[in-house]
Amino acid sequence: MKILLVGNYSKNYQQSMHRFADLLCRILRDAGNDVALLRPRVILGRFAGTFPRAAKWLGYGDYLLLFPFWLWIKARSFDVVHLCDHANAVYLPWLRGRPSVVTCHDMLAIRLARGELTQQRTGRLGRLYQRWILRSLRTAHVVACVSTQTMVECERLTQLDPLCFKVIPNAMDRRFSPMPADEAALLLRGCGIQDEPFIFHVGNNSWYKNKPYVVELFAKLRTFAPYANHRLVMAGLPMQPEVERAAVRLGVRQYIVETGTVDDRTLRALYSSADFLLFPSIQEGFGWPIVEAQACDCPVVTTNAAPMNAVGGSAAAYIPLDAVSQAAEAIVLGLKNRGCMVLSGRQNAALFSEEAMVAGYMAAYRQAVEAHVRRTGTVTSRETP
Repeated sequence: MKILLVGNYSKNYQQSMHRFADLLCRILRDAGNDVALLRPRVILGRFAGTFPRAAKWLGYGDYLLLFPFWLWIKARSFDVVHLCDHANAVYLPWLRGRPSVVTCHDMLAIRLARGELTQQRTGRLGRLYQRWILRSLRTAHVVACVSTQTMVECERLTQLDPLCFKVIPNAMDRRFSPMPADEAALLLRGCGIQDEPFIFHVGNNSWYKNKPYVVELFAKLRTFAPYANHRLVMAGLPMQPEVERAAVRLGVRQYIVETGTVDDRTLRALYSSADFLLFPSIQEGFGWPIVEAQACDCPVVTTNAAPMNAVGGSAAAYIPLDAVSQAAEAIVLGLKNRGCMVLSGRQNAALFSEEAMVAGYMAAYRQAVEAHVRRTGTVTSRETP
Protein backbone atom coordinates (compact mmCIF):
# COMPACT_ATOMS: atom_id res chain seq x y z
CA MET A 1 0.00 0.00 0.00
CA LYS A 2 1.34 3.44 -0.95
CA ILE A 3 0.70 5.93 1.86
CA LEU A 4 0.88 9.71 1.53
CA LEU A 5 1.30 11.55 4.84
CA VAL A 6 0.41 15.24 4.80
CA GLY A 7 2.28 17.30 7.38
CA ASN A 8 2.03 20.91 8.49
CA TYR A 9 3.44 24.05 6.90
CA SER A 10 7.01 24.45 8.13
CA LYS A 11 6.45 28.07 9.16
CA ASN A 12 3.61 26.99 11.46
CA TYR A 13 5.76 26.51 14.53
CA GLN A 14 3.82 23.59 15.99
CA GLN A 15 6.69 21.41 17.10
CA SER A 16 4.55 18.53 18.32
CA MET A 17 2.71 18.30 14.97
CA HIS A 18 5.98 18.18 13.03
CA ARG A 19 7.33 15.55 15.42
CA PHE A 20 4.19 13.46 15.00
CA ALA A 21 4.44 13.44 11.20
CA ASP A 22 8.18 12.70 11.25
CA LEU A 23 7.75 9.87 13.77
CA LEU A 24 4.88 8.29 11.87
CA CYS A 25 6.77 8.48 8.58
CA ARG A 26 9.82 6.81 10.12
CA ILE A 27 8.03 3.97 11.88
CA LEU A 28 5.79 3.19 8.87
CA ARG A 29 8.89 2.97 6.67
CA ASP A 30 10.69 0.84 9.25
CA ALA A 31 7.72 -1.53 9.06
CA GLY A 32 8.31 -1.93 5.31
CA ASN A 33 5.68 0.43 3.90
CA ASP A 34 5.98 2.74 0.88
CA VAL A 35 5.52 6.13 2.51
CA ALA A 36 5.98 9.74 1.44
CA LEU A 37 5.65 12.82 3.65
CA LEU A 38 4.37 15.96 1.91
CA ARG A 39 4.32 19.42 3.48
CA PRO A 40 3.17 22.74 2.01
CA ARG A 41 6.09 24.49 0.34
CA VAL A 42 7.24 27.89 1.55
CA ILE A 43 6.77 29.99 -1.58
CA LEU A 44 4.91 33.19 -0.75
CA GLY A 45 6.21 32.89 2.81
CA ARG A 46 9.72 33.67 1.57
CA PHE A 47 8.61 37.27 1.28
CA ALA A 48 7.56 37.48 4.94
CA GLY A 49 10.77 39.33 5.86
CA THR A 50 10.07 41.96 3.20
CA PHE A 51 6.41 42.30 4.17
CA PRO A 52 6.29 41.40 7.91
CA ARG A 53 2.74 42.71 8.36
CA ALA A 54 1.55 40.34 5.67
CA ALA A 55 3.49 37.29 6.96
CA LYS A 56 0.37 35.51 8.23
CA TRP A 57 -1.50 36.07 4.98
CA LEU A 58 1.45 34.94 2.88
CA GLY A 59 1.44 31.72 4.90
CA TYR A 60 -2.28 31.27 4.27
CA GLY A 61 -1.56 31.69 0.58
CA ASP A 62 1.02 28.91 0.69
CA TYR A 63 -0.98 26.27 2.52
CA LEU A 64 -4.58 27.19 1.73
CA LEU A 65 -4.33 28.40 -1.88
CA LEU A 66 -1.22 26.92 -3.52
CA PHE A 67 -0.74 23.64 -1.68
CA PRO A 68 -4.17 22.04 -2.37
CA PHE A 69 -3.41 21.93 -6.13
CA TRP A 70 -0.06 20.27 -5.48
CA LEU A 71 -1.69 17.81 -3.06
CA TRP A 72 -4.41 16.94 -5.59
CA ILE A 73 -1.78 16.09 -8.20
CA LYS A 74 0.42 14.06 -5.83
CA ALA A 75 -2.43 12.19 -4.14
CA ARG A 76 -3.50 10.48 -7.36
CA SER A 77 -0.52 8.10 -7.21
CA PHE A 78 -1.20 6.92 -3.64
CA ASP A 79 -3.61 4.35 -2.24
CA VAL A 80 -4.49 6.31 0.90
CA VAL A 81 -3.89 9.87 2.09
CA HIS A 82 -3.34 10.56 5.78
CA LEU A 83 -3.72 14.13 7.05
CA CYS A 84 -1.51 14.13 10.14
CA ASP A 85 -3.28 17.10 11.78
CA HIS A 86 -7.04 17.57 11.87
CA ALA A 87 -6.54 21.28 11.14
CA ASN A 88 -5.65 20.13 7.62
CA ALA A 89 -9.08 18.53 7.15
CA VAL A 90 -9.78 21.50 4.87
CA TYR A 91 -7.82 19.60 2.20
CA LEU A 92 -10.32 16.73 2.16
CA PRO A 93 -12.47 18.14 -0.68
CA TRP A 94 -9.36 17.86 -2.90
CA LEU A 95 -9.09 14.14 -2.06
CA ARG A 96 -12.53 12.93 -3.10
CA GLY A 97 -10.94 10.25 -5.28
CA ARG A 98 -8.70 8.90 -2.52
CA PRO A 99 -9.36 7.05 0.74
CA SER A 100 -8.56 9.41 3.62
CA VAL A 101 -7.51 9.20 7.26
CA VAL A 102 -7.30 12.23 9.55
CA THR A 103 -5.56 12.23 12.92
CA CYS A 104 -7.42 14.35 15.46
CA HIS A 105 -5.12 15.47 18.26
CA ASP A 106 -7.61 17.57 20.23
CA MET A 107 -10.74 19.65 19.75
CA LEU A 108 -9.60 22.63 21.83
CA ALA A 109 -9.48 25.25 19.05
CA ILE A 110 -12.86 24.17 17.70
CA ARG A 111 -14.41 24.23 21.18
CA LEU A 112 -12.94 27.70 21.84
CA ALA A 113 -14.39 28.96 18.57
CA ARG A 114 -17.81 27.54 19.49
CA GLY A 115 -17.73 29.26 22.89
CA GLU A 116 -17.60 25.98 24.84
CA LEU A 117 -14.32 27.10 26.41
CA THR A 118 -13.78 30.67 27.56
CA GLN A 119 -10.10 30.81 28.47
CA GLN A 120 -9.19 32.46 25.18
CA ARG A 121 -11.11 34.61 22.73
CA THR A 122 -11.33 33.54 19.09
CA GLY A 123 -11.68 36.27 16.46
CA ARG A 124 -14.28 36.25 13.71
CA LEU A 125 -11.93 34.85 11.06
CA GLY A 126 -10.72 32.23 13.53
CA ARG A 127 -14.30 31.13 14.21
CA LEU A 128 -14.97 30.80 10.48
CA TYR A 129 -11.76 28.82 9.99
CA GLN A 130 -12.58 26.39 12.82
CA ARG A 131 -16.10 25.98 11.43
CA TRP A 132 -14.53 25.12 8.07
CA ILE A 133 -12.26 22.54 9.70
CA LEU A 134 -15.17 20.92 11.54
CA ARG A 135 -17.36 20.81 8.43
CA SER A 136 -14.50 19.28 6.42
CA LEU A 137 -13.69 16.75 9.12
CA ARG A 138 -17.16 15.27 8.69
CA THR A 139 -16.17 14.01 5.22
CA ALA A 140 -13.20 11.86 6.33
CA HIS A 141 -13.37 8.12 5.80
CA VAL A 142 -11.62 7.43 9.13
CA VAL A 143 -10.80 9.76 12.03
CA ALA A 144 -7.98 8.48 14.22
CA CYS A 145 -7.97 10.04 17.70
CA VAL A 146 -4.91 10.05 19.95
CA SER A 147 -6.95 9.41 23.10
CA THR A 148 -10.41 8.26 24.14
CA GLN A 149 -11.12 11.73 25.52
CA THR A 150 -10.36 13.28 22.14
CA MET A 151 -12.56 10.71 20.40
CA VAL A 152 -15.51 11.46 22.70
CA GLU A 153 -15.27 15.19 21.94
CA CYS A 154 -14.69 14.66 18.22
CA GLU A 155 -17.63 12.25 17.90
CA ARG A 156 -19.93 14.68 19.70
CA LEU A 157 -18.94 17.65 17.54
CA THR A 158 -18.78 15.96 14.15
CA GLN A 159 -21.80 13.67 14.66
CA LEU A 160 -20.01 11.09 12.50
CA ASP A 161 -20.88 7.41 12.70
CA PRO A 162 -18.95 5.95 15.68
CA LEU A 163 -17.60 3.30 13.31
CA CYS A 164 -15.57 6.04 11.56
CA PHE A 165 -13.41 6.51 14.66
CA LYS A 166 -10.34 4.69 15.88
CA VAL A 167 -8.35 5.44 19.04
CA ILE A 168 -4.63 5.18 18.24
CA PRO A 169 -2.45 6.51 21.07
CA ASN A 170 0.79 8.22 20.14
CA ALA A 171 3.88 6.08 20.38
CA MET A 172 6.71 6.88 22.71
CA ASP A 173 9.67 7.52 20.41
CA ARG A 174 12.09 4.72 21.27
CA ARG A 175 14.98 7.20 21.13
CA PHE A 176 13.81 8.53 24.51
CA SER A 177 15.65 6.58 27.20
CA PRO A 178 17.72 7.42 30.29
CA MET A 179 20.81 9.42 29.31
CA PRO A 180 24.13 8.80 31.12
CA ALA A 181 24.73 11.49 33.75
CA ASP A 182 28.02 12.78 32.28
CA GLU A 183 26.53 13.13 28.79
CA ALA A 184 23.45 14.88 30.17
CA ALA A 185 25.54 17.25 32.30
CA LEU A 186 27.34 18.61 29.23
CA LEU A 187 24.06 19.38 27.51
CA LEU A 188 22.56 20.93 30.63
CA ARG A 189 25.51 23.25 31.10
CA GLY A 190 24.79 24.54 27.60
CA CYS A 191 21.33 25.50 28.88
CA GLY A 192 22.73 27.30 31.91
CA ILE A 193 21.96 24.49 34.35
CA GLN A 194 24.71 23.54 36.75
CA ASP A 195 24.93 20.56 39.09
CA GLU A 196 21.78 21.42 41.05
CA PRO A 197 18.43 19.73 41.65
CA PHE A 198 15.56 20.93 39.49
CA ILE A 199 11.91 20.38 38.63
CA PHE A 200 11.18 20.31 34.92
CA HIS A 201 8.31 21.69 32.84
CA VAL A 202 7.98 21.59 29.05
CA GLY A 203 5.25 23.24 27.01
CA ASN A 204 4.28 26.16 24.84
CA ASN A 205 2.46 29.28 25.99
CA SER A 206 -1.04 28.04 25.21
CA TRP A 207 -3.53 28.66 28.00
CA TYR A 208 -4.11 24.96 28.63
CA LYS A 209 -0.43 24.39 29.51
CA ASN A 210 -1.26 26.28 32.70
CA LYS A 211 2.09 28.04 33.21
CA PRO A 212 0.81 30.43 35.89
CA TYR A 213 -0.10 27.40 38.01
CA VAL A 214 3.31 25.83 37.34
CA VAL A 215 5.02 28.91 38.82
CA GLU A 216 2.60 29.16 41.75
CA LEU A 217 3.01 25.49 42.60
CA PHE A 218 6.80 25.74 42.36
CA ALA A 219 6.75 28.63 44.83
CA LYS A 220 4.70 26.55 47.26
CA LEU A 221 6.96 23.51 46.86
CA ARG A 222 10.00 25.58 47.87
CA THR A 223 8.42 25.98 51.31
CA PHE A 224 8.79 22.20 51.82
CA ALA A 225 12.20 20.96 52.97
CA PRO A 226 12.76 18.41 50.14
CA TYR A 227 12.44 21.15 47.51
CA ALA A 228 13.78 24.21 49.31
CA ASN A 229 16.90 24.32 47.11
CA HIS A 230 15.34 23.27 43.80
CA ARG A 231 15.14 25.31 40.64
CA LEU A 232 12.40 25.21 38.05
CA VAL A 233 13.60 24.58 34.50
CA MET A 234 11.12 25.52 31.79
CA ALA A 235 11.61 24.43 28.17
CA GLY A 236 9.68 26.09 25.38
CA LEU A 237 8.86 29.67 24.48
CA PRO A 238 9.79 32.39 27.02
CA MET A 239 7.31 33.10 29.77
CA GLN A 240 4.58 35.55 28.93
CA PRO A 241 4.74 38.87 30.85
CA GLU A 242 1.91 37.97 33.23
CA VAL A 243 3.60 34.68 34.16
CA GLU A 244 6.91 36.45 34.75
CA ARG A 245 5.19 39.06 36.92
CA ALA A 246 3.66 36.25 38.97
CA ALA A 247 7.10 34.68 39.44
CA VAL A 248 8.50 38.02 40.65
CA ARG A 249 5.55 38.56 42.98
CA LEU A 250 6.00 35.07 44.47
CA GLY A 251 9.74 35.66 44.94
CA VAL A 252 10.90 32.75 42.75
CA ARG A 253 11.92 34.42 39.48
CA GLN A 254 15.62 34.04 40.29
CA TYR A 255 15.15 30.29 40.73
CA ILE A 256 13.61 29.74 37.28
CA VAL A 257 15.77 28.78 34.30
CA GLU A 258 14.31 29.13 30.81
CA THR A 259 16.03 27.03 28.15
CA GLY A 260 14.01 28.13 25.15
CA THR A 261 12.95 25.53 22.59
CA VAL A 262 15.28 22.51 22.74
CA ASP A 263 16.08 19.63 20.40
CA ASP A 264 15.15 16.05 21.26
CA ARG A 265 18.62 15.19 22.58
CA THR A 266 18.58 18.10 25.04
CA LEU A 267 15.00 17.27 25.97
CA ARG A 268 16.08 13.73 26.75
CA ALA A 269 18.89 15.10 28.95
CA LEU A 270 16.43 17.30 30.83
CA TYR A 271 14.02 14.43 31.46
CA SER A 272 16.89 12.16 32.56
CA SER A 273 18.26 14.69 35.05
CA ALA A 274 15.13 16.27 36.53
CA ASP A 275 13.79 15.38 39.94
CA PHE A 276 10.38 15.10 38.30
CA LEU A 277 8.29 16.46 35.42
CA LEU A 278 5.62 18.95 36.50
CA PHE A 279 2.88 18.83 33.86
CA PRO A 280 -0.37 20.28 35.31
CA SER A 281 -2.18 20.89 32.02
CA ILE A 282 -5.80 21.95 32.10
CA GLN A 283 -6.50 19.94 28.95
CA GLU A 284 -4.52 17.91 26.44
CA GLY A 285 -5.23 15.82 23.40
CA PHE A 286 -2.73 13.20 24.55
CA GLY A 287 0.18 14.51 26.64
CA TRP A 288 3.36 13.24 24.99
CA PRO A 289 5.74 14.59 27.68
CA ILE A 290 4.20 12.17 30.20
CA VAL A 291 5.43 9.03 28.45
CA GLU A 292 8.66 10.64 27.22
CA ALA A 293 9.59 11.51 30.79
CA GLN A 294 8.65 8.07 32.08
CA ALA A 295 10.78 6.44 29.37
CA CYS A 296 13.73 8.51 30.66
CA ASP A 297 13.19 7.37 34.27
CA CYS A 298 11.74 10.74 35.25
CA PRO A 299 8.75 10.63 37.65
CA VAL A 300 5.69 12.50 36.42
CA VAL A 301 3.32 14.80 38.30
CA THR A 302 0.28 15.73 36.24
CA THR A 303 -3.40 16.60 36.37
CA ASN A 304 -5.94 14.14 37.69
CA ALA A 305 -8.14 14.37 34.58
CA ALA A 306 -8.46 12.66 31.21
CA PRO A 307 -6.45 12.09 29.13
CA MET A 308 -3.47 12.81 31.41
CA ASN A 309 -4.46 10.18 33.98
CA ALA A 310 -5.14 7.65 31.20
CA VAL A 311 -1.70 8.21 29.65
CA GLY A 312 0.15 8.25 32.99
CA GLY A 313 -1.72 5.23 34.28
CA SER A 314 -0.84 4.07 37.78
CA ALA A 315 2.75 5.27 37.32
CA ALA A 316 2.23 9.02 37.78
CA ALA A 317 1.34 11.25 40.73
CA TYR A 318 -1.87 13.21 40.23
CA ILE A 319 -2.74 16.63 41.58
CA PRO A 320 -5.80 18.93 41.62
CA LEU A 321 -5.79 22.28 39.83
CA ASP A 322 -7.84 24.21 42.34
CA ALA A 323 -5.77 23.86 45.54
CA VAL A 324 -2.06 24.73 45.45
CA SER A 325 -1.31 23.68 49.03
CA GLN A 326 -3.07 20.35 48.58
CA ALA A 327 -1.23 19.78 45.29
CA ALA A 328 2.15 20.52 46.88
CA GLU A 329 1.47 18.13 49.75
CA ALA A 330 0.40 15.44 47.26
CA ILE A 331 3.69 15.86 45.39
CA VAL A 332 5.82 15.59 48.53
CA LEU A 333 3.92 12.50 49.62
CA GLY A 334 3.66 10.91 46.17
CA LEU A 335 7.38 11.17 45.36
CA LYS A 336 8.62 9.63 48.60
CA ASN A 337 8.92 6.29 46.85
CA ARG A 338 10.72 7.64 43.80
CA GLY A 339 12.32 4.33 42.85
CA CYS A 340 8.95 2.62 42.55
CA MET A 341 7.61 5.47 40.40
CA VAL A 342 10.61 5.24 38.07
CA LEU A 343 10.16 1.49 37.57
CA SER A 344 6.40 1.65 37.03
CA GLY A 345 6.83 4.66 34.76
CA ARG A 346 9.26 2.80 32.53
CA GLN A 347 6.79 -0.09 32.29
CA ASN A 348 3.91 2.27 31.48
CA ALA A 349 5.86 4.08 28.75
CA ALA A 350 6.62 0.74 27.09
CA LEU A 351 2.87 0.25 26.53
CA PHE A 352 2.92 3.12 24.00
CA SER A 353 5.02 1.26 21.48
CA GLU A 354 5.85 2.17 17.90
CA GLU A 355 4.65 -1.29 16.84
CA ALA A 356 1.19 -0.66 18.33
CA MET A 357 0.97 2.72 16.60
CA VAL A 358 1.92 1.20 13.23
CA ALA A 359 -0.63 -1.61 13.66
CA GLY A 360 -3.33 0.92 14.55
CA TYR A 361 -2.70 3.10 11.51
CA MET A 362 -2.42 0.18 9.09
CA ALA A 363 -5.85 -0.96 10.30
CA ALA A 364 -7.13 2.62 9.82
CA TYR A 365 -5.78 2.69 6.24
CA ARG A 366 -7.48 -0.59 5.40
CA GLN A 367 -10.72 0.69 6.93
CA ALA A 368 -10.46 3.92 4.87
CA VAL A 369 -10.01 1.95 1.64
CA GLU A 370 -13.03 -0.21 2.46
CA ALA A 371 -15.13 2.86 3.34
CA HIS A 372 -14.12 4.53 0.08
CA VAL A 373 -15.19 1.46 -1.90
CA ARG A 374 -18.56 1.40 -0.11
CA ARG A 375 -19.17 5.10 -0.82
CA THR A 376 -18.07 5.16 -4.44
CA GLY A 377 -18.05 1.56 -5.62
CA THR A 378 -14.55 2.26 -6.96
CA VAL A 379 -11.43 0.33 -5.99
CA THR A 380 -8.46 2.70 -5.99
CA SER A 381 -5.84 0.58 -4.24
CA ARG A 382 -3.43 -1.34 -6.43
CA GLU A 383 -3.02 -3.83 -3.59
CA THR A 384 -5.37 -5.89 -1.53
CA PRO A 385 -5.84 -3.77 1.61
